[in-house]
Amino acid sequence: MLSLLLSSSSTTSLVLSLSAKLYLHSNSIRRALSSCIFTTTTTMSINLQSHAFAGNPLKSKTPKAGDPLSPTQALETLKSRMLEATHFPSSPDFKVLPFRKGRPLASSSDGTSDSSPNWHLGWLGLGDFKDLLAKSGVELTGDSLVYLGSKAEDDVVYWAIDVSDEAKLVPELGGLRFSFVELRTLMVATDWADDDAMGQLAVAGHARALLEWHGISKFCGRCGEKTVPKEAGRRKQCSSELCKQRIYPRVDPNVDMFLTLQLILDSKVVIMLVIDRENDRALLSRQSRFVPRMWSCLAGFIEPGESLEEAVRRETWEETGIEVGEVIYHSSQPWPVGPSSIPCQLMVGFFAYAKSFEINVDKEELEDATWHSREDVKKALVAAEYKKAQKTAASKVEQMCKGVEKIQSFSADFNVESGELAPMFFPGPFAIAHHLISSWAFQDEAADGGYARLKKPSSSFSNL
Repeated sequence: MLSLLLSSSSTTSLVLSLSAKLYLHSNSIRRALSSCIFTTTTTMSINLQSHAFAGNPLKSKTPKAGDPLSPTQALETLKSRMLEATHFPSSPDFKVLPFRKGRPLASSSDGTSDSSPNWHLGWLGLGDFKDLLAKSGVELTGDSLVYLGSKAEDDVVYWAIDVSDEAKLVPELGGLRFSFVELRTLMVATDWADDDAMGQLAVAGHARALLEWHGISKFCGRCGEKTVPKEAGRRKQCSSELCKQRIYPRVDPNVDMFLTLQLILDSKVVIMLVIDRENDRALLSRQSRFVPRMWSCLAGFIEPGESLEEAVRRETWEETGIEVGEVIYHSSQPWPVGPSSIPCQLMVGFFAYAKSFEINVDKEELEDATWHSREDVKKALVAAEYKKAQKTAASKVEQMCKGVEKIQSFSADFNVESGELAPMFFPGPFAIAHHLISSWAFQDEAADGGYARLKKPSSSFSNL
């Protein structure tokens, strides 16, 4: 549960109603965070340009007649090339990303002595991929590929395909030092300071969401007939001439947000950091399925006919007995690593200000909930801890691509430099909860004397 720093509008101020009006200025936050990022002796908050899975660098172009990079035209070109016996011309170039059971193909390069290994998406040229399928006795068809977008500057169009039924491909790709890797593992393994790696993660998340959606939308919800892909897989349509219902990828309000590195937990559409009236304590919770020492934000479903703010207040009351007053939007995050039944997910993060303070935990929902001081939260935000987990995951990806998978619990890496266990920790920088927590914890360092001021950051500071 990390919300990368703050929300997106560049003009509107966030008014934080506590016993007094409190504001934080985004430029001050940036200066404060830059002094502590990735240090081993201080706490930290990580300043990212966008959330994990956001900031997709591929452009999904609106279909236009004659545009060779648009979905419809690119699909026609792709189909004609697949009929050719020779290798294809280079303009535009087509690259394919295979997925197997929700796992994207990945490769890994050895890190230097000062860095962890780097993972990369396993893009294959259309000709090479067609040859690999042919060796496995499979014929490639255009309707099995889903358009992801293009890079006009590179004259490249990118596609995804689900090869879950093609088991013979696994050893073939393994011989080329590729491996199908869980998206959650890649998420933890991603170096959040590397813009290119964050972009690849966003592409993989987008591709998985689309492929999973295709897998669960094979039949029309109106008449029950089969659906067929349209616009290079960007939508589907009922095959019945009497129906012809158009079906688009959905954004699900049921979101898997609680993340404990390897452990994905129950979660919902709204995620909130509840703050007390004096603004010096935050309400954090634990679920029984959390790994030891992990705490995070509250979260909950949004009900039909309910606003996001109402969902925040209701869920906080139901789970902890705390009454919430003002609710302030923080940011949102795409979340494509939940179950395949809800592939296109969105988390919406908020600060919520408590009007009551006595906790009454609903034991069916939570194991525990308690108020934590800002200083205790800061102590738990140690940059070295998260960096160590990232390096461990990157090494795991490297081992998998070498054909020697190393199973290890990432939560075991959350130890302080002395070797002692940290008293608590939060989800890593790949999740919105982390950034909800860290942006609140470090607001004092943003103060220029008196009350701190908080405004929504400009686009030059953050894309959130």
